[in-house]
Amino acid sequence: MKSEAIVASAGIGKRLRAKIRKPYLNLLGKPILVHTLQALSNSKDIDNIIVVVNRLDKKRCERIIERYRIKKVKAVVVGGRYRYSSVRNGLNSLDKDTDIVIIHDAVRPFIDDDIIGRSVRCAKRFGACVVGAPVISTIKEVDGTLKILSTPKRKRFWFAQTPQVFRKALILRAYNVKGNGRFTLTDDAACVERLGVKVRMIMGSYRNIKITTPEDLAVARGLAKCA
Repeated sequence: MKSEAIVASAGIGKRLRAKIRKPYLNLLGKPILVHTLQALSNSKDIDNIIVVVNRLDKKRCERIIERYRIKKVKAVVVGGRYRYSSVRNGLNSLDKDTDIVIIHDAVRPFIDDDIIGRSVRCAKRFGACVVGAPVISTIKEVDGTLKILSTPKRKRFWFAQTPQVFRKALILRAYNVKGNGRFTLTDDAACVERLGVKVRMIMGSYRNIKITTPEDLAVARGLAKCA
């Protein structure tokens, strides 16, 4: 079964407060995006990679891919204003004979081959799979004034990560549902859930962080040095 990865790399990254966009920040001498693409490209479970970028970064991304000789990248496409529209642009670039779609955040550079392989196998079996990890801290539900409403049992809650992996027909159907674009969906599985499909969760890694804040970047640099 042919598998293609879509790498979401079009975000602005306001929370990081950096002068350049997140995927191009330095992590041990290479852009964060390069670490991510190399991990995906080295996986035997991925045939091709589509990188979705901010329109201002298209040429920069293409130069980086050429410089680091990331062979499995077949296309660099321009994303939209929101993640939903960016991923949809990536879906439009899939090959006709693709069976499995792996969607991954560009700024999760610590993805590894074991997680990729298990998530692809899960999606082949069940149709939809999300990588994640159990919540460790106590969870509080609050109202608009930050008053605590409840303390849910944390064993039922997991952090959602990427990759999120789907059978191609299923994720295309989910993204073609009229009205989905009105929702600020930050999670691809949410589109599938809105179809009434049950999505499987599998264990990822607490190392599989998304670099979103300056603190995340500091943690990532520490993790990279220890790898």
